[in-house]
Amino acid sequence: MGTRRKAREMVLQMLFQSDMGKQTSDQVRSTFWAERKDVDAETRSFADDIFRVAKDEARSTEIDALIEKHAENWRLERMAAVDRNLMRAAVAEMIGFPQTPRPVVINESLEIARKFSTPESVHFINGVLDSVAKELS
Repeated sequence: MGTRRKAREMVLQMLFQSDMGKQTSDQVRSTFWAERKDVDAETRSFADDIFRVAKDEARSTEIDALIEKHAENWRLERMAAVDRNLMRAAVAEMIGFPQTPRPVVINESLEIARKFSTPESVHFINGVLDSVAKELS
C-alpha cells in the first residue's frame, strides 16, 4: 500500500475517533499517534495535514455543508459514520490540496470504502464526491 493511501486510511480512522468519541483534535492526535509509533514521517505528515483541514472550524462547517448539499435527502447524522468521515476526509483533501487531481481523491476514497464500508456505500460515496468535485472545479 502506498504512503498516501495509508495516510488517507489513517485520516478516516482519526476522523472516526473524533466523531464517535467526541474528542478534540488534540486528543485524537495524541492517542492516535501514541499507538502508531512505527508510522513513517511522510505518512504521518500527510495524514495530519488532511486531518487539520478537516477539523479546522471554518472548513469543517464548509465540508459538512458540501456533503449534505450533494447527498440529496440525507443529513450527516443519518449517514453511516464510516461513510460520513470518509467523505469528510476526501472533501478536506480536495479543498486543502487542490494540486491532487480530484479523480485521484475520489478513486482513493472508493478503494478505502471498499475496505471499510459496504458495497452500497461505495456508490453513494462516489455520487456525492463526484458532485462535490464538480462544484469545487
